[in-house]
Amino acid sequence: MGSPEFSVPALRALYKAGHEIAAVYCQPPRPAGRGQAVRRCPVHEAADALGLTVRTPARVRKDTAEHEAFAALNLDVAVVAAYGLILPAAMLNAPRRGCLNIHASLLPRWRGAAPIQAAILAGDAESGVTIMQMDEGLDTGPMLLREAVALDATTTAPWLHDALSAIGERLILRALAEEPHPMPQPEQGATYAAKLGREDGRLDWTQPATALDRRIRALNPWPGTFTGLDGALLKILAATPDPTPTTAAPGTVLTGSTGLRVATGAGSLTITQLQLAGRAPQHADAYLRGRPIPPHTILGATGV
Repeated sequence: MGSPEFSVPALRALYKAGHEIAAVYCQPPRPAGRGQAVRRCPVHEAADALGLTVRTPARVRKDTAEHEAFAALNLDVAVVAAYGLILPAAMLNAPRRGCLNIHASLLPRWRGAAPIQAAILAGDAESGVTIMQMDEGLDTGPMLLREAVALDATTTAPWLHDALSAIGERLILRALAEEPHPMPQPEQGATYAAKLGREDGRLDWTQPATALDRRIRALNPWPGTFTGLDGALLKILAATPDPTPTTAAPGTVLTGSTGLRVATGAGSLTITQLQLAGRAPQHADAYLRGRPIPPHTILGATGV
């Protein structure tokens, strides 16, 4: 049970290891992209390529027919990885060994919807994967296996996504083979990673340069980080922070022809890659050669 690209390696590993996959559950096809063409999610595509049965219910919490269909699969275990729907007790308890979740954090830290981004935003020194026995709480079930990966000041969400996806692929095979003893999660240190929206990507220039850098690394490519420039939306794709104090007001462009350095609440941020809405991404120097931004311009002051 999974939907995004994060879940695909685990599905393929289970298949390759010889496990009998009775069905694959994922989110239903939905309109996506500029043309709003109906697209299947990555797990759906991967399952079709493997010749597996795919089910795409839009809801499962109160759908008793879906509960009965799930129970009729006569499962030993359900593997869940970023499925996107909350499973009710009727489904959690149907498999003989229950439902095992591949969660992209070191529980109990960063329960919830966006643990990869939350770890980078918070400046955590490490992240990881926890294989968890699911219960009716929000990522509160007992833990079976954990594996950590170190984070640093260059870690991006795409890199961490791929690293944790690969760890999850390995750990779920171990969990199925070894049947480790479940360990209750400690409540001390529990944190929650809320679902992200577009407004989370708006850069607040009053924040320190280091915090803005973490936000850029955490939220690209989705939902993306942005600021306003002369009534237009300017996406910020990559940057380098400098904690050296400045006297300029936050959001003030300090240099804007050979590099885009912007004053922040503490230090400055040199934007190295950006994208004007509707155009292709560019390195900042290339952008500025065609569209110089004069010093003293205030970013984010347009209300975009």
